[in-house]
Amino acid sequence: MDFLTDQDAKKYQEDGYLILDGLLSPAECDELRLRMGEIVDRMDVPEHCRIQFSTNHDEQLKTQMQGNADYFITSGDKIRFFFEKGVFDDKGDFTVPKERSLNKIGHALHAYEPLYKTATHSPKIQGIAKKLGLKSPVILQSMYIFKQPGIGGEVTPHQDATFLHTEPLGRVMGVWIALEDATLDNGCLWFIPGSHNNGITRRMVRTPEGTYPLTDFVGREATYDDKLFIPAPVKKGGVVLIEGKVVHKSEQNASEKSRHVYTFHIMESQETKWNPENWLQPTEDLPFPALYTK
Repeated sequence: MDFLTDQDAKKYQEDGYLILDGLLSPAECDELRLRMGEIVDRMDVPEHCRIQFSTNHDEQLKTQMQGNADYFITSGDKIRFFFEKGVFDDKGDFTVPKERSLNKIGHALHAYEPLYKTATHSPKIQGIAKKLGLKSPVILQSMYIFKQPGIGGEVTPHQDATFLHTEPLGRVMGVWIALEDATLDNGCLWFIPGSHNNGITRRMVRTPEGTYPLTDFVGREATYDDKLFIPAPVKKGGVVLIEGKVVHKSEQNASEKSRHVYTFHIMESQETKWNPENWLQPTEDLPFPALYTK
């Protein structure tokens, strides 16, 4: 029996997202979390991440911000660390335990970490893609998101296609796997069902080489009515499929429980043009790998 049914596929097409229980077993979730704990334990924190920004030194600030931006924009074929605000003091030391300092780790776990590679290319994921009619899906990026207790930041309403733009639109799908229960209290996702039918209003683009900042936005995010958002809590091991144009958000985690997630994006590459202005670009070291191979 297919993990994704015909009825599921229809609901995904109608709403722009879909929640499915039981993609991973609790033991598989724990294994992925344990491996991430090992990665965090031995992480090498980039020096520019420890710098206390100062607006009194404009040129210094520009250099520091450029370092942060460059660290992000060149992370597509690497495993890099991105921190919550306020977790370093003015000496560059942690103000919280380092395992609670991270916002996310990305963007190539699927390529370099065997456990995450296996989860990404699993038969269930491949079956979902085939059921949705994807002929030549490729993996664009992957992230481990921590949503730390008490400080896990809000993610404002957005569309993934703003950052991962294709021609035609609608060729990108997010796969969001809950490694712990994602609840109303610890910052589950919220969606506007059907909003993927309205196109996008904003694009994040690379700026011309040698200019600063390294990325900019074309257009503006639309204003959304809070009443239209529907919460999408999901149990540990469950998955949320996210159509690239659907509007979604998450609230700050004010609870005492983390909300760990492994998420990645896939794109139907057949008859699809990947925008050369996207921040994320395939590289010689890591072309976008095919989903249907390991």
